[in-house]
Parts: sequence; structure tokens; C-alpha cells
Amino acid sequence: MAVYVQGQPVGDCPRVLPEARRGTPRRITEIGEEILARPCRPAAEFGTPELSALIDDMFATLYVAEGAGLAANQVDVDLRLFVWDCWDEYGDRHIGHILNPVLDDEPVGNRRLIEAPEGCLSVPGPYAKLPRADHAVVRGVDQFGEPLVVEGRGYFARCLQHEADHLGGGLYVDRLPLRKRKSVLRDMAKSRDEVLARRAELADELRRSRSPEAR
Repeated sequence: MAVYVQGQPVGDCPRVLPEARRGTPRRITEIGEEILARPCRPAAEFGTPELSALIDDMFATLYVAEGAGLAANQVDVDLRLFVWDCWDEYGDRHIGHILNPVLDDEPVGNRRLIEAPEGCLSVPGPYAKLPRADHAVVRGVDQFGEPLVVEGRGYFARCLQHEADHLGGGLYVDRLPLRKRKSVLRDMAKSRDEVLARRAELADELRRSRSPEAR
């Protein structure tokens, strides 16, 4: 097993990242909210305390939602930013954030599509099979404006593509046939309350773990 932070191999990382412990979980926007259906604005300011705090909050939100990736518009912020804490099928863990990301276009003939279950924190509960390229390269900058290139394969490649879709105003269900999309939304209506209760439980555990009484 290897751990990669910002695309680079590092030593082991704690299960709950320092960013998540510093941050405060935010409400996750849900399908049907307008901010999820429009392209996000490019980031123009870097290295600010506000941006650092937003990234910490996004990691905290990702942790309590038990997700692999999270885009800024999923916490109601109109910004081309996403974070990830993603375990792939090879046992590797990928952690990081990227602003103003752009996915490389690969020639269709070079792409290998893999159909696998995919879900979304903004569609709480259900999963549906969706074809995605098994390789992805995303280019952007980090929170300080430094150039960043991240490459993923397999499930991590799926994560990068999924989050890039969010920043363009798309959800994975938009790629599904209409009948399957309706089925996913019906399943979401059944599971939503349970999923949100689980998030609230984990948010409370995270809060208590960093309170003075818990130390």
C-alpha cells in the first residue's frame, strides 16, 4: 500500500487527516439545487486564510460523509476546487486538493472504458453503474497557486473525472439513461434520511474528538 499526497508518494497518513480535524463539516448541497447545475468560477486568489479554511472544511465534510472526493459547489461555494481522500482498488490512498482543474483529453482510441458502480454525496444513498475512462490526468494549481498535475488509474481516475464533472455543473446521474436516473432518484428518496443521520453522527464524533474533554 502507498499513500500519495498531491500526486506524490509520502509516508503513512492518519485515518482522520489534520485538515479534517481543523475543519468544520458543512452541509452538502443536493441534486436539484441551482449551484450544482452551473459551471463554477475560476479561482483568482491563492494563499489566503479563507481558502485554507475552506479546504479544511471540505476535508472535514468529506470525512463525515465517508466519501472519496468533494467539489466546492457541494458545500455551496462557487469555486473551481475539489478535494479527495480516495482509496483505490490497488490498496493505495490518494489525498489532495486542486484548483482550476482541467482534464487532459485522450484520443478516443486510447481510452479504455470501465463500467463500475458510482455514487455521489449530493445524491445521498444510491449507486449506479457508469462507464468511465480507466486513466485520467488533471492539471491545475494548489492553494498557493503552484502548478499541479495529478494522474489516476482505476477508481481514482473515476474520482477525478467525477469531481471535474461537478465543477462543470454536472452530476453522474446526468450521464445515465432517463429510466435509470429516475430509479436512482427513487432510491435516494428512500435512503436519504438514513444517510444524513449517519453524517450527523460522524460530525458529532469528530467534534467530540477534538474537544478539550476528549484529550
